[in-house]
Amino acid sequence: MSDRLVTNEKSQVQVIARAATILRALEDENAGLSLGQIAQRVNLARSTVQRIVAALETEKLVIAATPNGRVRLGPTILRLAASVRSDFIAMARPFLEKLSEELHETVDLSTAKKDHLVFIDQVIGSQRLRTVSAVGETFPLTCTANGKAYLAQLSDSAVEALVGRSYTARTPKTITRLDALLDELKTVRRTGVAFDCEEHTQGICAAGVAMHDPLGNAVAISVPVPTHRFVNRQAHIAERLLATKRAMETHMNASAA
Repeated sequence: MSDRLVTNEKSQVQVIARAATILRALEDENAGLSLGQIAQRVNLARSTVQRIVAALETEKLVIAATPNGRVRLGPTILRLAASVRSDFIAMARPFLEKLSEELHETVDLSTAKKDHLVFIDQVIGSQRLRTVSAVGETFPLTCTANGKAYLAQLSDSAVEALVGRSYTARTPKTITRLDALLDELKTVRRTGVAFDCEEHTQGICAAGVAMHDPLGNAVAISVPVPTHRFVNRQAHIAERLLATKRAMETHMNASAA
């Protein structure tokens, strides 16, 4: 392989990496960013950003957000992201159904959205008394099992930057201080499972684990259970959650190979 060909390949890879960095900078920026703001965030020259953004606009990966030059993520990338999310939910569904059938409880799938979790799928348990939340509903990170499972994947400084140092008490058992939350997250990092013992809602406990979808987005699986059933089954629920996580990760790795 000639030196010129190697140089061209490296240059192409660099452009792709820079384009990906620009797209990430625009994430959650519904009002868009100016070329100068993007250049500052990604530490690139404005002229470089302008060239890459122009190419991304051609493919509708970004579009104009305002008449004065701001750009935001475009319909093509949003459609691709939605497709991958739908594919992941479809892939995860049999694993959620199997877990629900094993435990006879509701199983939730959620994804992180800034300082909250959004429920993206749910398999309702077969118990007559069961817990149900609507898909699309948001929950806080600090007092839910799936939220704490997600936070445990972050560094302590990242946790503080995301959720702050104090939190609203939803029940008498809600953790309301950062130091107490960080102490609990140490245990979650060691065991791989987080618990909500009536911290979000009185009468309901939950266990949760966190992982990543094929795009690297954080997702969590949780099992909410009425407290009177949860107490004696906590260890079993945690074990089955971890087994489900391992099975899903194995399946994703095999699919990617």
